[in-house]
Amino acid sequence: MTKTTRQVMVKETTKQARTAALAGAAVLLVACTSAPQEQTPAGPPPAQLKAAVGGPLQSCETLPARFAFEQTQLASAAQVGAGPVVPNGPGVAGHCLVKGQMRARKGADGQDYAIGFEMRLPVVWNGRFYYQANGGIDGVVHPAQGALGGGPVTGALAQGFAVISSDAGHTGRQNPRFGAEPQARADYGYAAVGALTPMAKALIAAAYGRAPDRSYIGGCSNGGRHALVAAARHGEHYDGYLVGAPGYRLPNAALAQLWAAPQWLALATPGATMPHPFNPAARIADLGTALTAAERQTVARAMLERCDAADGARDGFVADTAACQRSFDLVRDVPTCTAERNGQCLSAAQKTLLAAVHAGAKTPGGQPVYSSFPWDPGIAAANWAQWKFVNAQVLDPAAGYIFMTPPRSLDPFKVDVEDGFKAIFATDATFRESADAVITMPGKDDPVNLAPLRARGAKMLVYHGVSDAIFSANDTAALMQRLNRAQGGRAADFARYFPVPGMAHCTGGPTTDQFDALAPLVRWVEQGEAPASLVATARGAGNAGGVNAELPAGWAADRTRLLCPWPQVARYQGGDLERAASFRCESR
Repeated sequence: MTKTTRQVMVKETTKQARTAALAGAAVLLVACTSAPQEQTPAGPPPAQLKAAVGGPLQSCETLPARFAFEQTQLASAAQVGAGPVVPNGPGVAGHCLVKGQMRARKGADGQDYAIGFEMRLPVVWNGRFYYQANGGIDGVVHPAQGALGGGPVTGALAQGFAVISSDAGHTGRQNPRFGAEPQARADYGYAAVGALTPMAKALIAAAYGRAPDRSYIGGCSNGGRHALVAAARHGEHYDGYLVGAPGYRLPNAALAQLWAAPQWLALATPGATMPHPFNPAARIADLGTALTAAERQTVARAMLERCDAADGARDGFVADTAACQRSFDLVRDVPTCTAERNGQCLSAAQKTLLAAVHAGAKTPGGQPVYSSFPWDPGIAAANWAQWKFVNAQVLDPAAGYIFMTPPRSLDPFKVDVEDGFKAIFATDATFRESADAVITMPGKDDPVNLAPLRARGAKMLVYHGVSDAIFSANDTAALMQRLNRAQGGRAADFARYFPVPGMAHCTGGPTTDQFDALAPLVRWVEQGEAPASLVATARGAGNAGGVNAELPAGWAADRTRLLCPWPQVARYQGGDLERAASFRCESR
C-alpha cells in the first residue's frame, strides 16, 4: 500500500468513525433536547396500588386431579424441600413444583406442539406472582426461580413469589424451525404469555385459596422483549415489568449481525477456524481474528483515557456514557497501524468497519436495519466478541425461519440484507402477521398504548448494559424517549431506564453488574417509592452470585456503584472511590 493510499483510507475512516460517534451520542442525548411541542398530555397522576398480603399454601399434590382450566393438563405436583433448585444455586424455601402443558396440538408441519410450563408455589407465599420470561429463542422450560439478570442477588422464588416458567410453545428439538409453523411463531412472539398468564393466576387461586394481589413479569434479552410485549399487549395483567436488555426489535438486531458477519470475515485471518460451540465435531470461521482481544483492549484503554474522568473520578469506569460519545474519536484516540498489526493499533480497514458497526447496519439502499451502538470500554468483554463473532454464525441465522416471511435457511455470510429486511415486514397466505408484528413490541414507534398501564398504577423498570453487542442501549434509550414524549414528558412517573456502564449482554464485562431490581420495583408498585438509583456490586473473589473474571485488577472485589435513571449520570462527590456512597445521580 502506498503512503497516499493509506492517507486516503485513514481520512475516510476518520469521517466514518466520527459519524458513528455522533450517531451514538444523538440517541443518548435526545432526552436533553426534546422539544416541549412534541409532547402530548400525560393525563391524571397514576393510581397507587395496594401492597400484596402473603398467605400459606393450601394445596399441592391434589392440584392435578382438581384443577381445571381450558386446554390445560397438569402432569404432576409435588412438595420440594428447602434447598437449591439447581446445583450450586442459591437456596430457596420449601415449595410445590407443578408441571404441565397448555394447548397441545398437531402443527401445520405435522409436529406435536404445546406450551410447556412449570410453576413453583412457595409454602410461605408473599401474595405475588412472577412470570419468568426466558431468553434466547425459548424451547426449554427452565427452572422457575424468577432469576434476575446481572449476576442476581436473589430471584423471585427466594423472595416468596409464585413463579412460572415456560418454553413459549415449542421444544428445543424444533429450534429454530418452529418459526416455519405459524402458530408456534405466534406463541413465541406473544400468544404463550397471553395464554399462560390467566391460567397461572387461576392455579395460584387453586393452591392458595385466592388469586395473587400483585403480578410481575421480567426477564433479560428475549425475556426483556417478552416483558415489553406483555406491557403493550397485556397491560391489564401485570402490575410490574422488569425489563432487561430488551430485544424489542429482535428481527432487526439479528439481521444487523448478519449484515456484519461477511465484513468481519473479510478482515479475519484467511482459513482460521474454531470449534462450533454446540457441535464439537464441527468448526466455524474464527471471526475474532478480525478484531482480536488485544485490539479490543487497545480500543477500551483509549476510551478510558479519553472518557474516564468525565464523571469527576478517574476510576477505570466510564459512567458518563453520553460525554464519551462526544469526546471519543476512534481514529484520533486509537493508533492506526503503519505496519503489521500487533495488538497495539488498528488498521484503517478495522477502523472503517468498527465505525460502521457502531453507526448501525444499513441495507444497500441506505435503509437503517437497526440502531447505532454506543462506544463503551466493555467492548473488551468476551461476551461482546461472543455475540459479534460466534453467535452471528450459530444463532442469528435462525432469523431466516423465525423472523422472515416466507421462512428460509440462511448462510450467515451470504445474506441478501435488502431482501431480508423486507422479509421482516412481509406477509403471505400462511403468515397473515409479519414477523415484525408478531415478535416486536406493538406501538414501539409511538408507544401511546402504555397510557392505560400508567393510569392504573403499574410500573416498569428497565436496565441495559451499555456494551451490549446484540441489542443496543441506544435503541432502548430511543424507545424511552418516545415513551416520554407520548406521556407528556412524565414517563418517569411509571417507567425508568437504568443503563449499566461497562456491562455486556445481560451480565459480565468490566463493571458492577450485580444488582436487585425486583425489590425496588415492588416498592415502587406497592408503596409508591420510585427508585432514584440502584446500587450495583462488582462480582469479585468470593461473590456468592459467581465471580466476574473480567473485573479490572485494581478494583476492590466488592466495589459498588450507583446506577442512575436515564438521562442522569453518577458523579463523584468525594470519598472512597470503591463505594457508591461517594457518588450522586445528577442531570447531565
